[in-house]
Amino acid sequence: MHRQTRRRATAAAGRTGRCNPGSRTGGNTGESRRSGQSRRAALRRHRTVVDLRMRWSHPAIWSIDFYFSSFAEVADMRRMTTAITALSLIVLLPIPANAQQVAPPAVVLPTDRTVLPIPEPSYPHSTVFDARNATPPPRFEVRAPVGAPNVLIVLIDDMGFGQSGAFGGPIRMPTVEKLANEGLRYNEFHTTALCSPTRSALLSGRNHHMNNFGSIAETATTFPGQTGQRPNSVATIAEMLRLNGYSTAHFGKNHETAAWEVSPSGPTDRWPTRQGFDKFYGFMGGETNQWAPLIYDGMTQVEPSKDPNYNFMTDMTNKAIDWMQYQKSLTPDKPFFMYFAPGATHAPHHVPKEWIAKYKGKFDQGWDKLREETLARQIKLGVVPSGTKLAPKPEAIKDWAALSPDERKLFARQMEVFAGFGEYADTEIGRLVDAVKATGQLDNTLVFYIVGDNGASAEGGMNGLFNEMTYFNSVQESVQDILKHYDELGSPMTYSHYAAGWAVAGDTPFTWTKQVASSYGGTRNGMVVHWPKGIAAKGEVRSQWHHVIDIVPTILEATKIPEPKSVNGTPQAPIEGVSMAYSFGNAGAASRHTTQYFEIFGNRAIYSDGWLAGTIHRAAWETTNRRPLEHDIWELYDTRSDFSLTNDLAAKNPDKLKELQDLFLKEAVKYSVLPLDDRTLERLNPALVGRPDLMAGRSSLTVHEGMLGMSENVFINTKNRSHVITADVEIPKAGASGAILAQAGRFGGWSLYLKDGKPTYTYNFLGLQRFTISAPQGLPAGKSTIRFEFAYDGGGIGKGAVGTLFVNGKSVATGRIDRTQCCGFSADEGADVGADEGTPVTEAYKVPFKFSGKISQVTIELKEMKKADSEEAAEGRKAAMLKRGLSD
Repeated sequence: MHRQTRRRATAAAGRTGRCNPGSRTGGNTGESRRSGQSRRAALRRHRTVVDLRMRWSHPAIWSIDFYFSSFAEVADMRRMTTAITALSLIVLLPIPANAQQVAPPAVVLPTDRTVLPIPEPSYPHSTVFDARNATPPPRFEVRAPVGAPNVLIVLIDDMGFGQSGAFGGPIRMPTVEKLANEGLRYNEFHTTALCSPTRSALLSGRNHHMNNFGSIAETATTFPGQTGQRPNSVATIAEMLRLNGYSTAHFGKNHETAAWEVSPSGPTDRWPTRQGFDKFYGFMGGETNQWAPLIYDGMTQVEPSKDPNYNFMTDMTNKAIDWMQYQKSLTPDKPFFMYFAPGATHAPHHVPKEWIAKYKGKFDQGWDKLREETLARQIKLGVVPSGTKLAPKPEAIKDWAALSPDERKLFARQMEVFAGFGEYADTEIGRLVDAVKATGQLDNTLVFYIVGDNGASAEGGMNGLFNEMTYFNSVQESVQDILKHYDELGSPMTYSHYAAGWAVAGDTPFTWTKQVASSYGGTRNGMVVHWPKGIAAKGEVRSQWHHVIDIVPTILEATKIPEPKSVNGTPQAPIEGVSMAYSFGNAGAASRHTTQYFEIFGNRAIYSDGWLAGTIHRAAWETTNRRPLEHDIWELYDTRSDFSLTNDLAAKNPDKLKELQDLFLKEAVKYSVLPLDDRTLERLNPALVGRPDLMAGRSSLTVHEGMLGMSENVFINTKNRSHVITADVEIPKAGASGAILAQAGRFGGWSLYLKDGKPTYTYNFLGLQRFTISAPQGLPAGKSTIRFEFAYDGGGIGKGAVGTLFVNGKSVATGRIDRTQCCGFSADEGADVGADEGTPVTEAYKVPFKFSGKISQVTIELKEMKKADSEEAAEGRKAAMLKRGLSD
C-alpha cells in the first residue's frame, strides 16, 4: 500500500463531497435511500472494471481497490465517476521527486524450481481488439533466491596435498593462505585421482562413472560409465544455476569434451557453452602451452597473442575479471557462478623467470628432506594430526643422497620452476579475488579453492623432461640432455615436467601420486572454503571426510535452490554427494559422507566410516599392470588413527577387509563402475572399443585455407608411412610467403611453406633436430601446384624418410629426413592451413606466418603400408596416446 497514493485518494474523495452532510451527495437524502441498493451494485460493477484495467498500468494502482470501497456511500453515480477520474489523474500523474517511493514491479516470480527451465505461466489468448483497452499480464522473470551468494570455484591442476603453503607445503600461495585464514581449511577432502573424472564429478555432484568419465575421453569405450560423454540426465551445477537466475562463466581448462567432438563438425552439445556456461574462455584438452595456447572464446578459436610477455595464466585472469566487472556493473544484484580452472600447475611448467628466481636454492636439500620438513609444518599448522608418521616412498624413487651432482642440480631446478609456477598462478587468482572484493560483494561470495584435481603428477618419469613430447614418442631424455636446457626450463623454448620424486614429496605425508585412486596420495587434496556472510569461523580446520561430489549439494543448500528433478526435459539422476554446509559452523560435527568408492584403470578402493581398503594395480610411471585384477593384493587402513596410511591391517583383520571388498562391488554395481577395465593399449584403438574416429578408413583428406587448430584426433595420421601432400596455390605478382600446411610446432611437427617465395618443407623431430628441403627458386606469379612426396623408409616405427618437392610436376629438391616421430606431435597444437599458429615448426619464420597468396585446397594422400609396419605403427601410436591421455 502506498501512503502518498492513499492520501491523494482520500483528498480527492473529500473534494467530491464524500461524507459531507451539507452536500447534494449526502447520505441522508430520500433518493439515495430509495435507490441505494441498485447504485451500490452498479458501483461494484464499475469498480471491478476499473480495477482490472488499471491494476497493471501504474505501480501505485496495486492498492487502488482499497479506496474504491469508500465510494460505496456516494449517492450520485455521476459524482462517483468524477471522483474516479480525479483519482486516476492523481495516481497516474508524476509524483514529486521528494514524495516518490520505489514500488514493487509487476513481476511474477517462480515458486517451484525443481523443473528446469522453470515453466512460464500460461495466459489465455486475448479477445480485446485494442491494446489500450486490454490488461497486460505481469512479466514472468526467473531470479535467484533473495540473498543467494555469488559462487566461485577455483581448481588448481596437478597439485598435491603437501605442496601449497596453505597445507604445510613449500610453495608460497598468498591468496589461498589468506582465504584459509579468513575461512576454513578442509584436510580430509578427496578427488578421483585423475583430471577429467574429478572435473566431471565436481560440476555435477555425481560420481565420475555416472558422468561416463570412468577415465578420460581419450580412452573411452562403449561401456556405460566409460563413454566420455556426459549424459543429459546428469546436468551440471552451471546449468542448474543458470536456469535459476545466475550468470555463469568458465575460464581455463575444460577436458570434459570428447576429443572427437572438438571441431566445427561437433556435436557441440558437450562444449562448455552448451553445458550451462554463458561464457567460456579457455582450452579444451588436458593441457596447453601457457606461452602459446590454443584458446576458444565460446566455440570460436582465438587468434594467438603477439605480446612477447603473454602467458595464459594472466590472460585468463584478465578475462575473468573483465567478465565479472561487466556483469556486476550491469546487474549488481544478479549473482554469478564462476568456474576458474587454470592449466597451472599441470605440465608444461611455464612461468615467467622472475617467479622461478624466488625459489633459487630452496630445494637443494632434495625430496627426502623436503618430505620431512613438510610433515613438520603440516603438524604445526594442524592439517595433519600430531604423531603422524611419514609414509614410505615407492621403491622406484631413489634416495636423494644416492643421486649424482648433475641429477641433484637438474632436479632442484625443476622444482624451482614448479614452485614458481604455483605461486604465480595463486597470485593471479588473488587479482581475481581482489576484483570481486572491489565490487563490495566478496563477503557474500562462496569461494571453494580446491588445491589440486588429483595428487601431484609423476608422469615426468625418473628424470623429468625438457620436452614432454619425447615421453609420448618413447624417446628417452637423459639428465645430460635436459641439462643442456637448464636455463631455459619454464621458458617458451621448453615443454617441461619435473622428476617423479618431487611428485611423491608433493603428496606428503602419503606414498603415492596422481592416477593411484587406491591411495590418499592420489586422491587427498587440500580445500579452502571462504564465505564471510555464511561462515562465522575464521582460520579453523575442518576434518569431516568429504569428496568432490559434495561441492554441488553444498552450493544448492547455500543458494536455497532445490535439487532439480528434470532439466531441459530429461529426468535427472539423483545427486550423490552430501552438503558440507553442516560443518561450516560445527568443527566437531560427525562426517555425513560415510561411504565412497574410488576407481581409475583398476586402481581401486572403498572408504567406509573411517576404514579404507584398496589395491595398487599400477603406478603412474608403470606401463603394465602389476597382476590380473582378480589377483590384486588389497591393503586395509583405519584412517581414524592412521592419517598417512602406514599401518596395513589386512592380515590382522581379514573379516573387515572382506566386508569392504564386498561393499566395493556393491557400490561398483550401483554407480556403473563394472566391468572393471584395466586395459591400456587396447583402449587406444577406437575400432576395438567402439570409440568414434573421424579419420577411420580414410586414406586421403582435403583441407582448405582457414582451417586452423585441427588436433591429431580429427586430422589424418601421416606418421610411419609414405604420403603425398599436394597444394594448389595462386601467387600474386609481388610474390608470396607463408605456411601452406603445418602440423604442431616447436616441440615436434612439420611444415610445408613458402620462404622468400621458395617452396620449402621442414620436419621438426621433437625440437631436437630439424630437416629442411627447399626449392632453389621462387614460384612465378599465377597458379601453381606444389607436391611434396614423403617416402618412408619402413622397417618399423620412427624411422627416416626421403622427401622430394615438385612444382607443377617437376622435381625441384630432394633431401633426407633421418628421424621421425612415431607416435604423436603435440598435446595441444593442431594442423593449420594457410598459417602456423601457436609455436613455429621452424625458427626460420615467425608465427602466425600467414600465407600471402591464395590456397585453393591441400590434399594429403596416404600410401599403402606393409602389414608388419602398419601393426607396429598402430601399437606405437596407442602407447603414445595412452601416455598422453594419462598425463592429461
